[in-house]
Amino acid sequence: MPGRLTAFAGILLVAFSAREAVSAASPLLGQISADLPFDTVTIGILGMLPTAGFALMGFLALPLLRRVPLEYLLLVAILLTTFGQVGRAAGWNVLAFLVFTCFAMLGIGLINVVAPPLIMKYFPDRTGILAACHVTLLGVSTAVSAQFAIPLGTLYGWRFSIGIWASLSAFAALPWLILVAGRGVARSRPTPAKDKERLAGNAAKPWKSSIGWGTALVFAGCSSNTFAALTWLPAVLVDRGMSQEGAGSMLALYSIIALPVALMVPVVVVRMSRPLPLAVLFAVAFAAGYGGIIFAPPAWAAAWVAIAGLGQGAYSYAFTMINKRTRTQSGSGSLSAFAQGTGYALASVGPFLFALLHSPGSGWLPSFGMLCAWLVVLVVGAIMVNKPRMLEDHPSVPRRGPGEALAKETPDPGNRHHGVLDTP
Repeated sequence: MPGRLTAFAGILLVAFSAREAVSAASPLLGQISADLPFDTVTIGILGMLPTAGFALMGFLALPLLRRVPLEYLLLVAILLTTFGQVGRAAGWNVLAFLVFTCFAMLGIGLINVVAPPLIMKYFPDRTGILAACHVTLLGVSTAVSAQFAIPLGTLYGWRFSIGIWASLSAFAALPWLILVAGRGVARSRPTPAKDKERLAGNAAKPWKSSIGWGTALVFAGCSSNTFAALTWLPAVLVDRGMSQEGAGSMLALYSIIALPVALMVPVVVVRMSRPLPLAVLFAVAFAAGYGGIIFAPPAWAAAWVAIAGLGQGAYSYAFTMINKRTRTQSGSGSLSAFAQGTGYALASVGPFLFALLHSPGSGWLPSFGMLCAWLVVLVVGAIMVNKPRMLEDHPSVPRRGPGEALAKETPDPGNRHHGVLDTP
């Protein structure tokens, strides 16, 4: 595959620049609210914009994946992310801030959808390792902006603090511009093997498969928890007596603690035929961390935030399962778009309900109870995708000629992909 080294650099840069827009604002809500009149409802809307934007782009991306080369779609995603970050830094009122944030989240959502088929296209023999690198750098990008949000805001103001990350997004476009300019996205000459794989992948209908719905539920369960924490964790800790800067550092810790997990999970998942125990472990980590954050003394907050942060490994699990349960690039793209679109649509209510369920009398217990209900959804989804089989082998996919039997579901030891992958 031409351009593998450039694509490798591009995948890493995109991952490193993809999540600053998500975590840069919540530590600064105190400073932002001094200029823009945010209240509980608008903060709740801000918290649900990441998952809502990711969901909308998941649905919109599905037809685009079949018509537009992946590299061009990724460049559009980077443009949206950069434009949204610059625009909200200049936001003149709450509505403008929310609208430009939505643009940024749509861009990140498109990156989320395009990343798995891009990895399969350029690195079909290294999907686990590349998924680990991608998800790990997503965690780094989340942690970096959370950690530096308050210091940069104190020195230069909140607009600079949330806008500076747009420069990283713009820089991430360079490898993909090189690939496009060097014709690294040209379609390869069709072969019978590629035609078979393309037909199988295009015929795959994740909405008619337990693999599609199971993966969507895993995304819904882990994303509702993760993005509620990215929005509200600083507020919860400040309410318990922590300083704003200390709460920002806890949000950074929450993001950083997921890095070693994100690095290991994809490598482990591709070697397990039935990785359900990992998903259960992540759900337990989330729930245990929440219990400590609510009931333990504030002095122990770092330990419980770290435990809850381990639960974010569920995202690595979900991301890796996309390529583990598909064998073609087009099948991966279809599953990625459906699972993330549906999963994030369901998860978008999590951060919003977290705000509405909080009251001075009841504290944060109802809010965290709602997140624990989403953990049940996560485990149910993991059960649905646990059986070793492929999306392309679903009965709705015609894998043989007329009159011949449908292909039987086959195990997936080590996530080996068979045949030659099509290249858009």
